[in-house]
Amino acid sequence: MTDLTPVRRALISVSDKTGLLEFATALAGQGIELLSTGGTARALREAGLNVRDVADVTGFPEMMDGRVKTLHPVVHGGLLALRDNDDHVASMEEHSIGAIDLVVVNLYPFEETVAKGAPYGEVIENIDIGGPAMIRSAAKNHGFVTVVVDVQDYDAVLSELAAQGGKTSYALRQRLAQTAYARTAAYDTAVSTWMAGEVPETPRRRAFAGTLAQTLRYGENPHQAAAFYTDGAARPGVATATQHQGKELSYNNINDTDAAFELVSEFAGQGPACAIIKHANPCGVATGGTLEQAYSRAFDCDRTSAFGGIIALNQPLDGATAEAISGIFTEVVIAPGADADAVAVFAKKKNLRLLTTDGLSDPAAAAVAVKQVSGGFLVQDKDVGRISRDDLKVVTKRQPSEQELADLLFAWTVAKHVKSNAIIYVKDGATVGVGAGQMSRVDSTRIAARKAQDMAEAMGLPAPLTNGSVVASDAFFPFADGLVTAAEAGATALIQPGGSMRDDEVIAAADEAGLAMVFTGMRHFRH
Repeated sequence: MTDLTPVRRALISVSDKTGLLEFATALAGQGIELLSTGGTARALREAGLNVRDVADVTGFPEMMDGRVKTLHPVVHGGLLALRDNDDHVASMEEHSIGAIDLVVVNLYPFEETVAKGAPYGEVIENIDIGGPAMIRSAAKNHGFVTVVVDVQDYDAVLSELAAQGGKTSYALRQRLAQTAYARTAAYDTAVSTWMAGEVPETPRRRAFAGTLAQTLRYGENPHQAAAFYTDGAARPGVATATQHQGKELSYNNINDTDAAFELVSEFAGQGPACAIIKHANPCGVATGGTLEQAYSRAFDCDRTSAFGGIIALNQPLDGATAEAISGIFTEVVIAPGADADAVAVFAKKKNLRLLTTDGLSDPAAAAVAVKQVSGGFLVQDKDVGRISRDDLKVVTKRQPSEQELADLLFAWTVAKHVKSNAIIYVKDGATVGVGAGQMSRVDSTRIAARKAQDMAEAMGLPAPLTNGSVVASDAFFPFADGLVTAAEAGATALIQPGGSMRDDEVIAAADEAGLAMVFTGMRHFRH
């Protein structure tokens, strides 16, 4: 093997034909022979290029609806032969195998076929076999063979061929080989993940893959290297959003923006809603008659924590709301659209990132959540649990009022997105106190109430907004102390899963305090 190896013969077989003709024309201009298959060969011929069918080289026609065309020793021998090995060279001469120096393959659109909801049979037919085999053969023999799987690498190959007199360097071939193996790994991951959803049992093996979206300045802290990878899902959110202004998103920005948008998407079709997130926890969530009002009510839950936060809206951003948001420093605003007035307002805030999406994410859509631990991964279904009024069980003597029921359901929705132990006070469709991530549930109850007291003092209110509020707890109250604390803060109704050994004690405490309480039978731990 030498550092520079000539490219005399290229095999091109691509599903994504973006940039194909320009790339192939440039290769032909370098005097490189072109081999191809099927639709790729037709496209090249129609462009006036000389191209030889792989079937002519192998002596076998494409068969079985194209399932078999490149799986042949003449192809793989031409890819795998070591050019500096006399035995390999002798075998090539004996069996009339010509060397293939460049492979350009992108695969059948499996991911796209799954994403559009195609039937099982169509998905199966879009599992590429010959393509990955050629890619892996070429990548293994990168000492001599250049392999290209991404359109983005066309220019790099052409530049090097031009600079090196029709040759490629080992450094380029090695880099492209790594990309090639990552692509086939991601492709196989997509297939295995899809099939895992079709098989009614826990898979023995799971694989996860992604495509680099951006290299990040650092991770959670400056001494940690980080990058953002996308998995190809079309779900609206931070991974698919359009960024209109501001510097690149950081690791923490991406994490918090995802949390904010997933939460606000819970309120699709329920009127204007706003969620403000700080360190992946909501510090204010509210609905309103307008987006501006929803933002103002969310902001009033915890104005201190909202500084430097992430704001998510469930409707396209308008100019009035943008003006209100501009009153404090905000890291990111994400919404399903923004009008010209809003864009103009934020243009004056160079450090604010504005992201827009094509819609809201579907909180009921099935997905897999993955968490890395030392030596492995924890994999679970995404928490898509939801309840309605019909699911609630009233366990106290007093029934909740209609307004209390509406607020209880609102609080329960927010609770799903707050780190455990989670306590949420809500009044009239807005959070008025949030307690998150405490080791003791009663501490979360106290912290949320204390925050409401602080806000009442800051806003000049005669009493905290927890007076007349409802409370949601993401898991059961193990003792009555948390409920008593909520009652002392002014709460009148509670929603919790139930299921504690001391449920009777907690219910009795609620009755004694004149509270209404409902059980959901579902919990929302979030760690």
